[in-house]
Amino acid sequence: MSFAWTHHLAPALALAAALGLAACGGVDTSAGFPERQPGERTARDNTGKPRETIFGPGGIGIGVNRGPAESDGAGAGIGVNSFLWRASLDTVGFMPLASADPFGGVIITDWYSPPGTNTERFKVTVYILDRRLRADGVKVAVFKEARPGPDYGWNNEAVSTQTVVDLENAILTRARQLRIEAAAR
Repeated sequence: MSFAWTHHLAPALALAAALGLAACGGVDTSAGFPERQPGERTARDNTGKPRETIFGPGGIGIGVNRGPAESDGAGAGIGVNSFLWRASLDTVGFMPLASADPFGGVIITDWYSPPGTNTERFKVTVYILDRRLRADGVKVAVFKEARPGPDYGWNNEAVSTQTVVDLENAILTRARQLRIEAAAR
């Protein structure tokens, strides 16, 4: 019964689609893409007026146009402190990245085995918790797995709290260096 109904409906749908496409023939496609002047954050429409966006008059930035209001390291396009973000990437840069979310402030590395060993591996997750450069603005979680030999599976192992503290301190030290370098410019 449904086959017979579909059999009679198919030509009608094809005709409606053809008429719909034919109706598009009179559409003016000569309008240009909205222009943006150098240094301007808001695109302009064809009349030269600033184009309205759902993100407000300035649109949404990605941290490129940084002004004096952002000198604390809170980039315009990221939701966390830019010095902590960059320092975290620099500190865990020797490990392969699995995920990096600058808006949420989370960096997740993939498993990493130190050179010369294939019986242990590490994974790090860095959480940036604040838009300000503060000692409590970064939290690190380190995961470790080990196996007795190449024919065995990976087993979870405890990580020293000192390892976590050392990694957090390395990130904070690098963030301070980046802030000092930025202030010197």
